[in-house]
Amino acid sequence: MGLPKGEIEMLLNKGLFFAAVVSLSLLASKAYADVTGTWSTVEGKSHVKIEPCGDKFCGKIVWLKEPNNAEGKPKKDINNTDEALRGRPILGMELLNGFSPESKTEWDDGTIYNPEDGKTYSSTLTIAKSGELEVEGCVLFICKTQVWKKVE
Repeated sequence: MGLPKGEIEMLLNKGLFFAAVVSLSLLASKAYADVTGTWSTVEGKSHVKIEPCGDKFCGKIVWLKEPNNAEGKPKKDINNTDEALRGRPILGMELLNGFSPESKTEWDDGTIYNPEDGKTYSSTLTIAKSGELEVEGCVLFICKTQVWKKVE
């Protein structure tokens, strides 16, 4: 005794739907490199944790090699061009903001804040073949790239 034709079609459709969902999930998981996680900046001065913020990606400073100033107090954002922000702590500060996936290994349309000069720059993030993160900051057509390493 077999299944009625309608039930067979329903089971086949469910099976095809399930297979399609699984296939798409596997493709999506491998389609983009993973920019999330904690990254060590140049010379290990700080660690920046990158994670989703809404439908974009952002990054905050979660560790500083030298967290205190000469007086032994936590470093503040003293170079910020906005005087009202000069009292905020560097530790916990959002450094990266507004990045969107551009390709399998690149996130674009974001900004990076540099507490050393108090300015914000347009920025792109790229995962290199080595697995390192290339962080590019630009003013007009002048760009500078740093290479950050993933913290294990």
